[in-house]
Amino acid sequence: MSDLTMSRPEKPRVGLFVTCLVDLMRPSVGFAAVKLLEDAGCIVEAPVQTCCGQPAYNSGDRGTTRDLAQRMIETFQGFDYVVAPSGSCAGMIKKHYPELFEEDPNWRAKADALAVKTYELTSFLVDVLGVTQVDASFEGAVTYHDSCSGLRELGVKSQPRKLLASVKGLTLVEMNDSDVCCGFGGTFAVKYSDISGAIVDAKVKNIEASHAPTLLAGDLGCLMNMAGKLSRDGKPIEVRHVAEILASMTDEPAIGLAKDALRK
Repeated sequence: MSDLTMSRPEKPRVGLFVTCLVDLMRPSVGFAAVKLLEDAGCIVEAPVQTCCGQPAYNSGDRGTTRDLAQRMIETFQGFDYVVAPSGSCAGMIKKHYPELFEEDPNWRAKADALAVKTYELTSFLVDVLGVTQVDASFEGAVTYHDSCSGLRELGVKSQPRKLLASVKGLTLVEMNDSDVCCGFGGTFAVKYSDISGAIVDAKVKNIEASHAPTLLAGDLGCLMNMAGKLSRDGKPIEVRHVAEILASMTDEPAIGLAKDALRK
């Protein structure tokens, strides 16, 4: 247990890093994150924010990435914790921000301070706040995809499963190779579309073989990539962010479905 965890305030003030994709494509994930954090006793604020810089970083544009990182550091420096419903964005802050400022001691210290208090949503709930149960229900079986950055950079694997185990009516069916990439990888899917397509094709076969009618994950980029492939293949599998299930906020249609396509 880290010193930060041991000394956390009784009602921690959490800065919610909404992320670009959630803001633009799936705001319901942000609202679900707020509900989960508030239910766990946090004071939650979502300050005016910008991109974490991950697309620029993955494209080799370190200058733009540092500019965006500095804005993020200044925006979130006053919070007890920073939480994101995304392993890739949280991983960008936690693992790569310090690397960006190796030759600038002042900004390196600020990046380190932000990194140590930044968490992916389910990891924060379980590892920092000690949440073991959520007040949620969902009737049916789900399968879960472990997104690469959350799993490999932040160690997010058991945490969402612990929380899902407390959801009334839900059965988790593990797919084969749940920890294998879905083929998204941000700009990778654009630069290497043929390879990305082959990877998501294999992933969708494993999703379908689980026979679970709902697919969950913790990163919206991965979810959109898999939902797109499932839709193109005509597979009737609903795709949702894990936060929506944990918060019992499933009024919105599944990812990629029209507003009139709510779950029956």
